[in-house]
Amino acid sequence: MPQPFQPLIIRNLGQRDYVPVWHKMQAFTAARNLDTPDEIWVVEHPPVYTLGLNGKAEHLLNPGDIPVIKVDRGGQVTYHGPGQLVVYTLLDIQRRHLGVKELVRFIEQAIIALLAEYGIQAQGREDAPGVYVAGAKIAALGLRIKKGRTYHGLALNIRMDLGPFSHINPCGYVGMTVTQTRDLGIRASLPELRDRLLEHLRTILGYNVAPISSTDQTA
Repeated sequence: MPQPFQPLIIRNLGQRDYVPVWHKMQAFTAARNLDTPDEIWVVEHPPVYTLGLNGKAEHLLNPGDIPVIKVDRGGQVTYHGPGQLVVYTLLDIQRRHLGVKELVRFIEQAIIALLAEYGIQAQGREDAPGVYVAGAKIAALGLRIKKGRTYHGLALNIRMDLGPFSHINPCGYVGMTVTQTRDLGIRASLPELRDRLLEHLRTILGYNVAPISSTDQTA
């Protein structure tokens, strides 16, 4: 586990369109310096497909009226929509002496620990970052690293319409099934699961203090 370095700022953004939040992540990362505190942004997005840097259009089977955004994270195509918990990790991993693979494993471990609280056994996969329950994907991961700083993050399916996933090959895997906490019998609300996941992330990533910011300074 990395050693505690400084407080982590957490911002709850509510529901926001994807593109403005993405651009603000880019701007935050470009402007930060050696003393800038790390941040985590929590958000829900209206329906949108995002295609990673090396994403292949062939994995977009039938997007219909849902917008498709080409973005600068790793990975292929995924779907975001209401009822999905999206957590963006804006971290200086160079300062924290963290490798990218190590960070991915820590994020996966936080999600796995959250699900274990509710009696659900989940796993990561070496060949496909994310978290899976009985082979079905419940959380996707995609990061961008610039000069040792990360943005983008994870998406955990909570209580959403999973239908749009059937119109893509999720994360570039043909026939991959997806699931969500509601379908696994977890009745906890999105805010409850959000707070528990943030606590697991804080602990696993080694932050001393994680004040929840009620003021959204990204607007």
